[in-house]
Parts: sequence; structure tokens; C-alpha cells
Amino acid sequence: MAPAESNRPVLRVALVGWGAIARTASRLLAGAPVEIVAVAVRAGSGPHSDLPGLARLITDPDELASTRPDVVAEAAGRESVGPWGRAALLAGADLIVSSASAFADTALLEELLGIAAGHGAHVQVHPGAIGAVDALAAASIMGLESVEHRVIKPPVAWRGTPAEDRCDLDDLDGPEVLFAGTATDAASQFPKNANVVVTTALAGVGLEATQVRLVADPMATGNRHEITAIGGFGRLEFTISGHPLPDNPKSSTMAALNLVRGIRNRSSPLVL
Repeated sequence: MAPAESNRPVLRVALVGWGAIARTASRLLAGAPVEIVAVAVRAGSGPHSDLPGLARLITDPDELASTRPDVVAEAAGRESVGPWGRAALLAGADLIVSSASAFADTALLEELLGIAAGHGAHVQVHPGAIGAVDALAAASIMGLESVEHRVIKPPVAWRGTPAEDRCDLDDLDGPEVLFAGTATDAASQFPKNANVVVTTALAGVGLEATQVRLVADPMATGNRHEITAIGGFGRLEFTISGHPLPDNPKSSTMAALNLVRGIRNRSSPLVL
């Protein structure tokens, strides 16, 4: 295994975003055959003195191609997926997307897939804060009858969302359903909380057929995702209770770990 690793070319990676998820991913990729060649941020977003190695700081998608990335990994929010995704794919680089809620805009998804097909590249949506996406995607090959995704978070996690207009988050004596509907509507009304439900929808039965429930629970100590799928394969039930990243309580530790896994799979001789 060691000789095979040492003979593999170094994977050139550009990170879009330099928040808690990207910083954590950068640290965890240390020692892998990976070189972070660029970090993309918004113009005027402030000084960034902690960039990895010789990574180049860029602010314009037109600068991306000159860094010659093999993979561009987005971790900057749904607004960044379009401009940076186009630039990555036009340069022939594969695109790993963290902000899956951007693909609630199906026209954007189709556009990026068209560019990818024309330039020999791939668009990969990593699982983010959840798991079992591989099983769900495999099950969909035979056909799925139903998929439901429930997101349960403590009331504080719903601050700054439409939940504040639907209930008194400070005075809940039990779980409160804030939203029940399709993944499309969840992504529209709760864009900051919709990444994972869009990922589930893309892997399974689509945005309109995926049922979503968003719940505020005063007894919850972390963010919990419960996915149930029924189809010709049988029945899938998946639950994960995740911890936030210490650097940012609004970012999922598992989201950072899944981003690292997605990048490592591009450089490792063993893919799991």
C-alpha cells in the first residue's frame, strides 16, 4: 500500500470558501497526496493569513483556471456554486459540492451537468451532514415508493429562519413541526437548513417527491437527521445525531469529514 501511495500523482485541489468546513478539511488532508493550490473567497472578505502551504488566494472565478486544479471543492454557500462551478468545469476540473441546496434550482444543475459532460468532468454532491446516501442512490435503481427526511434541531438552531414566525422558539414544551412538505419547498423556505434534504432528494426520488419535516425540539442536544426509504429493495432507516464544528456551531463536523472523504477518494488507490 505505501509504495502505491507514493507513486500516485499529487492531486491539485482548489477550495471555494475558507470558513470552518474548509479550514477543517485542509487540516485533515495533511499527509494525503493532496496539494491545495488555491483558496477562493469573496472580494473584500478580509485578510487570510492562515492559508495552507503555497495556496493562492483568489476572488474571481476567472482566476481559477490558471491555478490548474484537478478538483474544485465548494464549501462557501449556495450562491457560490454557480459561478465557481462553471469556472471549475470549464477548466476540466471535477467539482465537489457541499451546498447541495443550490440544486433546488434544477436549471443550474442541468447547466453544470451539461458543462461537465462537454469537458470530461464530473459534479459530485457529497453527503454533507448525513450518511447512507450510497445505499439510497443504489436503492433508487430498482425504484423507490417513498422517501422522508426529518431534521430535528434544538430551537436555537432555527434562529434567523422562518421558524421564528411560526412558533415561540423560547417557549416550546415539546417538539414542534416547523415545516412539512416537499424538498423543493424546504429548500425555498429554509435555504440554510436544506442542503441535506436536497442531497437526499437527488439520491432518491427527486425534489418534488421527497417529503421533509423540520422540527424544533427543546430536548435535542444536537442536530439529528432521520431518513426513511421504502422500495423494491426493502426498507432503509438511517439516523445520525451530529456535533457542530468547534470553530463554528452552525457548521456540521460530519459535513467537513465527508468533504475530506470525497477529496481523499480522488487520490487514494482504495475507494470506500
